[in-house]
Amino acid sequence: MKSYVPNTESERLEMLNVIGLSSMDELFSDIPDALKLDRDLNIGDGMSEAELRRVFLEYAKKNSSLPIFRGAGAYRHYIPSVIPHLLSRSEFYTAYTPYQPEMSQGMLQSIFEYQTLMCRLTGLDVSNASVYDGATAAAEATLMMRDAKRKAKILLSLGLAPDVRATIKTYAHAAKIEIVEIPLDNTGRTDIEALRENANGFAGAIIANPNFYGNLEDMTLLTNTVHELGGLMTSYVNPISIGLIKRPGDYGADIAVGDAQPLGMPLMFGGPYCGFMCATQKLIRNLPGRIAGQTCDKDGNRVFVLTLQAREQHIRREKASSNICSNQMLCAIMASMYLSVMGPSGMREVANQNLQKAHYLAEGLSQIKGIKLRYENTPFFNEFVIDLDKDVIAVNAALKAKGYVGGLRLNYYGGNDNGMLICATEMNTREEIDGLLAALEEVMR
Repeated sequence: MKSYVPNTESERLEMLNVIGLSSMDELFSDIPDALKLDRDLNIGDGMSEAELRRVFLEYAKKNSSLPIFRGAGAYRHYIPSVIPHLLSRSEFYTAYTPYQPEMSQGMLQSIFEYQTLMCRLTGLDVSNASVYDGATAAAEATLMMRDAKRKAKILLSLGLAPDVRATIKTYAHAAKIEIVEIPLDNTGRTDIEALRENANGFAGAIIANPNFYGNLEDMTLLTNTVHELGGLMTSYVNPISIGLIKRPGDYGADIAVGDAQPLGMPLMFGGPYCGFMCATQKLIRNLPGRIAGQTCDKDGNRVFVLTLQAREQHIRREKASSNICSNQMLCAIMASMYLSVMGPSGMREVANQNLQKAHYLAEGLSQIKGIKLRYENTPFFNEFVIDLDKDVIAVNAALKAKGYVGGLRLNYYGGNDNGMLICATEMNTREEIDGLLAALEEVMR
């Protein structure tokens, strides 16, 4: 096939001549020769479109669709067919930043509807138009709490996912915020006494519910304690779980954050996802990124605009609460579609199926010799930790050979923890769960 570079060799030479160069290589003269590749790329000869299609079809044959029993922040849920169908409309997937409201009413209304749905889901007053992912949302909440209290100490529960904590620490390092990690107690939940002991001079706390190990925290007690100690509470939540458990607003959280991936987004090899952020009315001016507002034009028509953009592009940099300059609009629209299609009863049904199937799996695992539930008396949602007598890596390899994707080995993040974080969602049938149990029983023997 011909080159996709639109200009000819003579045109390129003419442009080089204008800037006083004789070859394209001279454009890279500042790069040391030792760092340059002194050979052609090993990409083979060009292929026709038909040949290229055959190559990719062969790659596709290597993919397999195995039953997945792994969560750890990214979950396989059913996606109603209406979502990919509507999402393929060009108004959604080619939309640019809605800076000109007179030209962007459809997109601005989509953002406004997303914000409304997220407020109803979390029970809080305001929502932004989303940020990049759940970890980013948690990090931005750290900055929000610092700004609100003018203090620079944040408490993080070790029940937060390791990648979320790492992102928060990256933000905190640059913002000169002190991070103190609060351990879990022997039930796998945030140690409230350790929280009290470290609360001196803090601005707030971030606690996950369900936490990374699947355990459900006593968020009413934790939130009341944080408030009594003079801090703000940020709740990191799995949005599907809210179909069954209390909303963050119902137990008094000041900020709710999390990843909207479970709301209609496929796993997509880890992204892009969508971080949601909701807060109480008093914190609205600290929310980062975009907020779409509703107003009236001069003729009294309902219209939408971007408002309260507290980022460095719009106000003095030293007064900005964030440098977030965008939002995950396409993913946010997916979340809006999912919530609209499911409704309250659908969300409750999905959450209940997650709960029931995970507990059915846990009950079966507890009967297998060599497997033990780590937190057997702690309530959990759709994932939990098991301890095995055998190496988790070897067990997962054996499960894959039998046609199953096992749980996440906890020493994936370092350390000597041989536990496995295992998950079940509404996508796992009873036959799949029974099949996994039979495979594990054989592997453990």
